Amino acid sequence: MALLAELTDDFSGEALDTVKWPQSYGDPDVADGRGRVPCTTGFAGIRSASAYTLTGSHVLARVYPPTPSGATSAACSLLVLSTVGGTDAGFIVDTAQGAMGLYLREGYADGAALFPTYDPVEHAWLRLREDDGTLYWECAPDGQTWSVLRTATTPEWAAGTELSLLFEAHRDAGTDDHAEIDNINLPPGEAVEGAAAGQLTAALASAGQVGRSAVAGLDAAAGLTASGTVGTANGGSLAAAAALAASGTVGAARSSRLAAAIGLAASGQVAVRGAGQPLALTVLLAASGAVAPAVTPGSVRAAVPAAPTAGAGRTAVPTATAPGGVQ
Repeated sequence: MALLAELTDDFSGEALDTVKWPQSYGDPDVADGRGRVPCTTGFAGIRSASAYTLTGSHVLARVYPPTPSGATSAACSLLVLSTVGGTDAGFIVDTAQGAMGLYLREGYADGAALFPTYDPVEHAWLRLREDDGTLYWECAPDGQTWSVLRTATTPEWAAGTELSLLFEAHRDAGTDDHAEIDNINLPPGEAVEGAAAGQLTAALASAGQVGRSAVAGLDAAAGLTASGTVGTANGGSLAAAAALAASGTVGAARSSRLAAAIGLAASGQVAVRGAGQPLALTVLLAASGAVAPAVTPGSVRAAVPAAPTAGAGRTAVPTATAPGGVQ
C-alpha cells in the first residue's frame, strides 16, 4: 500500500515522467521545472496511477493557475480521485471568478463546499491532508506555514488503495494558456532534509547550515554555497557538479561520501578520519579549514466528460452563488 505522500515530483526532467503519471491526457508537458497542463476549451490533466491511499497521508503542491484572458471561467483543479467517477476531494481554483472551491464531492457535487476568495500569495501552496478521521484543506504562502481552510469527516473511500492524483485545467473561452504545478509533496527544505535523495539544479545558498539528516544524498547541478556548515548525517552523500565552497566547515558524519566534480574549497584543513571514508575531488582541493567525514562506528470539468479517462476530474466551477458547485 502506497501513501499518497510518497508520490513526489519536482518536474526537473526534460519530459513528464510517464511512470509516475501514466493516466495523463491532453498533452501536458514539463517546462522551466514545472509540470504544465494546457488550459483550453478542451480538457487536459496530469494524472497518477491509481495506486495510492489518502488515510494517514496527504498531498501538497505549489500551484500556478491559468490567467482569465477573456474567459468567464479559467480553472485548475488539484483532486484526489476515488475509483468512482465524480467522487473526489480537493481544490478548484478559478482565476476568472476570483474564487477557490474546497470540495468533497459525490456525483461531482458538494452542497457543503466552501468558496474563499482566491489569493495568489496566501494560496500559493495547497495541501489536502487526512489525519485520524478528519480531512483538512490547507494553504500556505511558503509551503511551511499552513492555515486550515476547511475540515470534514474523512469519507470511507479515502482508505482505498486505488486512489489517484489529478491536476487538470480547462477554460470556457478566451486565450489558451497553461496551468502549472511544482514540488508535489516536496515543500521547501524537503529536498535537503529527509530520508530521500534531493536534487538542486542550480545552487543552494544559506547563511547558516545546509545539511541532510538520515540516509540520503544531496546533489547540485551548479554550486552549493554556505557561510557556515555544509554536511550530511548518517550515511548520506553530498555531490556538486560545479563547486562546493564554505567559509567554515565542510564535512560528512558517519559513513558518508563528499564529492565535488570541480573543486572543494574551505578556509581550514582537509582530513579523512577513519577507514573506508572516500573523499573524492576530480580537479582541485584547496583548504585550510576542515573538510572531513567522521569515523564510522561500524476537474475542471462540467457534467459531461470531454475526455474518456475513467474517473477524471470533471471539475465543478467554484462560485459563491452556487454553493453546490456546477453540476
